[in-house]
Amino acid sequence: MEHLKALGIKFVMVAVALFIVLGFWGVPFAEILITSLILTAGAYLIGDLWVFPSFGNWTATLTDLGLAFAGIWILGALLFPGINLPLAAFVSAAVIAAGEYFFHKFMARKILNSNNRHVREEAQRA
Repeated sequence: MEHLKALGIKFVMVAVALFIVLGFWGVPFAEILITSLILTAGAYLIGDLWVFPSFGNWTATLTDLGLAFAGIWILGALLFPGINLPLAAFVSAAVIAAGEYFFHKFMARKILNSNNRHVREEAQRA
C-alpha cells in the first residue's frame, strides 16, 4: 500500500512539472497525462526501486534526469512532434530531476526499508 502512495505522489509531481513546462509549448493535457503515467511507472521501477537503493540519491537523480529526458523525447516524437523536443525534454527533465532529489528522501524515510546502506544514510540526513 505504501508503494501506491509513493506512486501517486510521484505521478502528481511529474504531471505538474510536465503541465508547467510542456504546457508552455501548447502540448495538450491528454498527452501530458499519458507521458506522465509512462514516465512515472518506468522511473519508479528503475530509478527509485533499483538505482536509489543500490547507488544512492545523486546517482538515482541523474538516472531519473536521463530517463525523463529520453522518455519525453521519445514519447514527444510520437505524441506531440510539432515542438522543439530537445529543449522541451531537457527543461522538463531538469524540473523533474529537481523534484526527484527530494522524492528519494521521502522514499528513504517512509517507503523503503533501511536495511540498505544508501537508504539508511539518506533517511538519516533528511
